[in-house]
Amino acid sequence: MMKRKKRILIVDDDQDLCGLLSRYLDGKGYQTESYYSGSEALNILKKEKYHLVLIDYRLPDGTGNDLLKKIKVVAPKTRAIIITAYSNLKQAIIAIKLGAYDYVVKPIIPDEFLKTIEAALENAGIGFPEDTSHFDDLVEKSNYVLGQSKSALKIREMVDMVAPTDFTVLIQGETGTGKEFIAMGLHKKSKRISRPMVAVDCGALSENLSSSELFGHVKGAFTGAIRSKEGSFERADGGTLFLDEIGNLSYANQMKMLRVLQEKVVNRVGSEKDIPVDVRLIVATNEDLKEKVEKGEFRKDLYYRLNEFTIDLPPLKNRKEDITEYCDLFLKKANKRLNKDVKKIKPEALSAISTYEWPGNLRELQNTINRMVLLAESDELGLMDLPQKISLRVEKFKMSAEEENLLKSAAAIAERNVILKILEETGHNKEKAAKKLKINRKTLYNKIKEYRIEDH
Repeated sequence: MMKRKKRILIVDDDQDLCGLLSRYLDGKGYQTESYYSGSEALNILKKEKYHLVLIDYRLPDGTGNDLLKKIKVVAPKTRAIIITAYSNLKQAIIAIKLGAYDYVVKPIIPDEFLKTIEAALENAGIGFPEDTSHFDDLVEKSNYVLGQSKSALKIREMVDMVAPTDFTVLIQGETGTGKEFIAMGLHKKSKRISRPMVAVDCGALSENLSSSELFGHVKGAFTGAIRSKEGSFERADGGTLFLDEIGNLSYANQMKMLRVLQEKVVNRVGSEKDIPVDVRLIVATNEDLKEKVEKGEFRKDLYYRLNEFTIDLPPLKNRKEDITEYCDLFLKKANKRLNKDVKKIKPEALSAISTYEWPGNLRELQNTINRMVLLAESDELGLMDLPQKISLRVEKFKMSAEEENLLKSAAAIAERNVILKILEETGHNKEKAAKKLKINRKTLYNKIKEYRIEDH
């Protein structure tokens, strides 16, 4: 059976160099392709599979390091070598930290470069594009949408950037902003996708049971411990452990967790035996942990261990652009759950929904849509279907005809007074007055006539 050739992608805007490298490497038994910009290379990496990418540091649409970051998201198994005409130790260190296998300085010496390529390709896996559908599929199973608002796009960018690493991530946000969904997304896009993700709500754990739940216990460790039990860290070994409401963790358990993070071993309650664990930790809170540290309610050393990378989730009131998308998702879910067929939410109802502050965030919005669908008497939801707390708020902002007339009258009086003042300042010179008012002379004459201003 013929051995499959290793595939190499060359990314350099110097077409002559690409041609030379291609011919040389093809002659050594490799299969090469060349692209002349980072964007072209990234697009092909999303579709095709490569063992190695050779990247020139200076590209027409960014740096090699910029491209490397994106490659580690779309094809984390693909190895990369940065090529540059400039010997710069700082750039080299950054490239290696970003996941480059090596950093080669031009001019390229073929035999030495070949050895570097062979070493990079040794035991290299094929670079399958990361299955980003995992993250998108979560939307169908959760109550979160990725959204298109500026903050939503920033969150997605941060998830893409930090997911492939083993950084401990702190997710902060009000209740109902989607912290667990983001944690799931981080796991789905990580190198640990094939291993379990274990989720624990620290707020639901009693003081007595939290140590056992997190670290496990041995038989007889306490009253009722009739058999040994694995803790959450052990169950998540090789995968991801998500600890929600981390601020509720007792001080004693904070100390135990710090030891696990520092020494990568766990000690079951009632045992002196250390059990090695390899866990990527993601934590979430709706509290200000920094404030808790200042009050002495949370260990400073643990806080800095947990805060390697922070993702702040904005409340729904700061994501107004995404509300329509959420409404569509919740309407679809409510129809399915309640066996209904409501087609849409009318624009005026959507507008009212967007003006509400949503203190309960996504949960409150979903409950509202569920209620509206349940009580709906037609296949469209309008203002009359809204709960009173929202519809009364809309009424509050409506003006009666009399109020509208009063407002128009007040505006007219203010405008007439400004025109009179400018006319007096310019000695009733219409041309000068129009310039000062930043309107044309015809408009000024019409205003003088409308407001019955005497021509002096």
